[in-house]
Amino acid sequence: MSVQMILLPLFVQIILTFSICFLLAFRRQRAFASRATRWQDIALREPNWPKDATQASNSFANQFELPVLFYVLTILALVTKQADLIFVIMAWIFVLTRVLQASEHLTTNYVPRRGIYFGIGMIVLFIMWVIYIVRILTLPWP
Repeated sequence: MSVQMILLPLFVQIILTFSICFLLAFRRQRAFASRATRWQDIALREPNWPKDATQASNSFANQFELPVLFYVLTILALVTKQADLIFVIMAWIFVLTRVLQASEHLTTNYVPRRGIYFGIGMIVLFIMWVIYIVRILTLPWP
C-alpha cells in the first residue's frame, strides 16, 4: 500500500474535523450577531448557546474522542508497515461512519441513527486494533 492510500482516510477525517470547527465558528458568530448569546453568558462555559451551536460544539468534541484511536492506529500501522488493503478498506469504513454520524449530529440529531453510525465505526475500529495487535504480537523476533 502506498503512503497516500494509507493516509487518505486520515486526511478525510481531519478535513471533517476542521469543517465542523468552521461550522461551529459560523454558528457561534451568528449567535453573537443576532444577540441570541452574549459573551458574558458563556464566559465560564455556561451552556447558553443556541441549539444549532451546541450541536456543532458537541459534534466537534466528538472528533477528539474515538478518532484519536484511529489516528494513533494509522500512524502505528504506517510506521510498522502493517497497513494493507484490509486496513485501508476498514479505515474508509470508519471514516464514512464518522461522516455519517457528524452529518446526523449536525442536522436532525436523531440519536438512534447517530448511535448506529457510532456503533458501526467503533466496532470497525476495534477490529482494526485487534488485527494490528495480533499481527504485531505474532511477528517473528529479530
